[in-house]
Amino acid sequence: MELLHSGKVRDVYADGEELLLVTSDRISIYDVILPTPIPDKGKILTQLSLWWFEQLADVIPNHVISSTDVPAEWQGRAIRCERLDMVMVECIARGYLAGSGLRDYQAGRPISGNALPPGLVESSKLPEPIFTPSTKEPVGGGHDEPITFEQTVERVGTELAEELRRVTLEVYRRGSEVAAAKGIVIADTKIEVGLAKDGTLKLGDELLTPDSSRFWSADEWTPGSVPRYLDKQFLRDWSGQLTDWDRTAPGPEIPDEVVEATRNRYVEVYERLTGETWK
Repeated sequence: MELLHSGKVRDVYADGEELLLVTSDRISIYDVILPTPIPDKGKILTQLSLWWFEQLADVIPNHVISSTDVPAEWQGRAIRCERLDMVMVECIARGYLAGSGLRDYQAGRPISGNALPPGLVESSKLPEPIFTPSTKEPVGGGHDEPITFEQTVERVGTELAEELRRVTLEVYRRGSEVAAAKGIVIADTKIEVGLAKDGTLKLGDELLTPDSSRFWSADEWTPGSVPRYLDKQFLRDWSGQLTDWDRTAPGPEIPDEVVEATRNRYVEVYERLTGETWK
């Protein structure tokens, strides 16, 4: 096998015509890989993505070939998958006001071209979920930047842009319905898609995980407040308290208690969504 790419979290190997996607325990915030791993994180992300791929298989196909036909040392954290020509747009759906969307709204700016009504507050549920794409920059190539739907059309063409928007919003809608039944709010999520050899649009990478989504506990959600995070936003908030880090590499070491609290959130999301005990 040949290592093709080592990303912020995943390593991609070529195995003939197929790929092996190996999810590490690395964690990144603000596009910076932190030096401290989160134990079991890679396995949790892999297993949760596989669960979601199965739940949403009728919305859009995915790149998975096998989750068991992988080298023994990567069992549980690797997926054998088909090669996709990845679309160079980050596909993001937002259903609640948080993060960069909140900052844009408070500054009086549309969110990726989406104008919202006045009177919303932090954590407000939006009137309708919105598609808020961004650029997709390589590791070390700078931060992803928000773009409008019209700019997405300029990048990929009208037909594909419309399909990206439709699929992203439907994945979010269906995922939110499933999560709501488990007491979890999905505030927003990011998906990555690519084109198979036959031109079929397929999901790649991960799906509706604590790395790619903002999860809140539904019974702790109240508009105007900050719900308890069940994702890596917890780690971003911790880093925001540091006075000696400017969000550039190298990142800071994570204290043991923050590592444990972060891992616990990943485990909680997995167990609440799947109904299975993490082993």
